[in-house]
Amino acid sequence: WAADYVLMEYGTGAIMAVPAHDQRDLEFARKYRLPVRVVVQPPGEPPLDGSTLTEAMSHEGVLVNSDGYDGLPATEEGIPRITADLEARGLGGPAVNFRLRDWLLSRQRYWGCPIPIIHCPACGEVPVPDDQLPVLLPEDVTDFRPKGLSPLATSEDWVNVECPRCGGPARRETDTMDTFVDSSWYFLRYTGLDPERPFDPERVATWMPVHQYTGGIEHAILHLLYARFFTKVLYDMGLVGFTEPFTSLLNQGMVIMYGHAMSKSRGNLVEPSAIIDEHGADVARLTMLFAGPFEDDVDWADVSPEGMARWIQRVWRSVHGAVADPAEGAPAWPADPELERLAHRTTAGVTDDLERFRFNTAISKLMVLSNHLGDAIRAGRGTAAQRRDAAERLVLLLAPVAPFITEELWRGVLGNSVSVHVSPWPGFDPELVRSDQVTCVVQVDGKVRDRLQVAPDTTGTDLRRLALDSERVQAALGGREVARVVVVPPKLVNLVTAR
Repeated sequence: WAADYVLMEYGTGAIMAVPAHDQRDLEFARKYRLPVRVVVQPPGEPPLDGSTLTEAMSHEGVLVNSDGYDGLPATEEGIPRITADLEARGLGGPAVNFRLRDWLLSRQRYWGCPIPIIHCPACGEVPVPDDQLPVLLPEDVTDFRPKGLSPLATSEDWVNVECPRCGGPARRETDTMDTFVDSSWYFLRYTGLDPERPFDPERVATWMPVHQYTGGIEHAILHLLYARFFTKVLYDMGLVGFTEPFTSLLNQGMVIMYGHAMSKSRGNLVEPSAIIDEHGADVARLTMLFAGPFEDDVDWADVSPEGMARWIQRVWRSVHGAVADPAEGAPAWPADPELERLAHRTTAGVTDDLERFRFNTAISKLMVLSNHLGDAIRAGRGTAAQRRDAAERLVLLLAPVAPFITEELWRGVLGNSVSVHVSPWPGFDPELVRSDQVTCVVQVDGKVRDRLQVAPDTTGTDLRRLALDSERVQAALGGREVARVVVVPPKLVNLVTAR
């Protein structure tokens, strides 16, 4: 059968021809009464029947009707295994799709870098000699309005030059380079200015590649591709010693208002100044960071700073209470082992969260610690050393996301002589951080069927036995044979049944 459509972005330009898993292929198969074979099955659901499908199953699942590969998660394990087998048999192999496309280099506008080319009637296009670079923009241009040619063309003294090769009359190129040309290598210039060269190779070798890049998702298609392209060209020229400019990328979400993104036409729909005027910059910052995961969009219409303002006030009171002098003659407070354990667990958890840009969960953990500290003070629990240690950890861990109040607490209340922002990051005792039990999720064909409370050091063999002994798991199996068991100690057991 010959289809009347081709998907150029798929492979080398073809159709998939899998009617059970592509809607266009399914409609083609139904029209010509072709058989429809299901090869990817939703996990934990009744088997799909290709003869009755009305909508293609195009999402993730496990392989079926695939001799030797049944039960494998299609994307995570199935595709790599099949690809490796095809490569071993000389029938195929993995390939990389490059998505860099041609882009418009020139712009008919005044600002921007002039393209260093001179047009000569006799010699053609001649590069501007190195000793005449950079080409500076003329200062006699007064009309910047669009009129079918670049504003630079109106500067006759600038445009008309001698040809560098033959000395005859010639004209400069009047287009300027697009701004992406600069934004594709600016990070190399940032490592240190060099008056003679675009960048200092030694400083670039010291500072590059960038450890962490964060930006909006709109950069992923153009700026990041161009930056990688430029870097690879510079590497091929021997000017840099690396091929990737950024080793880690994380895109942050957008702040929207009632579902609308901020833009040039709409303006700034969210103004933080009102929150700062009423509650301070720390509350404004904490409200934004706590609103959701770093990479998710936040609709400010659903966000209120009031709760965060109240929490910061509780933090202030708790730290004051932790170092307050006891009443004269009052008995010593009993120790609070849970406060000590929680302080160390919070240190470990927040440290990990901040490393992974999980600011909202880090703040949540700090809320738990501050609430426990406040409860302990009101109940008269915790030794002076335990209370002070918990208060100091709370302030140090909070400092990166609330720099002003923590500086006040660190020096004015806790009595430290140096800034909280240059003080050492707190460590933690692994023995106090360890949990007595963890939750192990048990799945059957990818669907959760039970949760087991186990020790953190439970072995994979024991987890497999506990999962198979579970009544809920046995009920979900319904007598079906278990073909494969995937164990990720101590948190996951996945039983894959035979189809």
